[in-house]
Amino acid sequence: MKKRKSSKDEPFNFWSGILFGLGLVAFIDEVVFHQLLHWHHFYDKSTTSIGLVSDGVFHAFSWFATVVSLFMLADLRKRNVWDRRGWIGAVILGAGVFQLYDGIIHHKLMRLHQIRYVDDVIYYDIVWNVIAGFMIVIGLIAVAQKKTPEPKKKAGE
Repeated sequence: MKKRKSSKDEPFNFWSGILFGLGLVAFIDEVVFHQLLHWHHFYDKSTTSIGLVSDGVFHAFSWFATVVSLFMLADLRKRNVWDRRGWIGAVILGAGVFQLYDGIIHHKLMRLHQIRYVDDVIYYDIVWNVIAGFMIVIGLIAVAQKKTPEPKKKAGE
């Protein structure tokens, strides 16, 4: 017998997706921009050693968020109440929110680091934040769409 999704499962589904999106985009940011391209560290206002330690803490955060979200997802799937469309929308939303937070709060307000240390960083900032905005809009649209109910089967089918 298939269990029906209740309204109490929706926040759990949503927050699992948000955490996975945060962890995923933080992981991608850490690996691509910090480790592979060497564009910056999470905290660039000190020595390289402090920058590497800050990258480690940032990396631990991304893994923690990802692992917690996957435990939540496993519970949703075990109880057969996972809303895939809503979850994927929340993943995209979480990724976009993290990226916009990083681009505005970390890069501009707190000045922890820049995307890249070049003369015309504004172009990087625009691309970074516009992509974040698109992800937020796409995520919100996907989360807002209600899952269409399955048609009821008639007796004897």
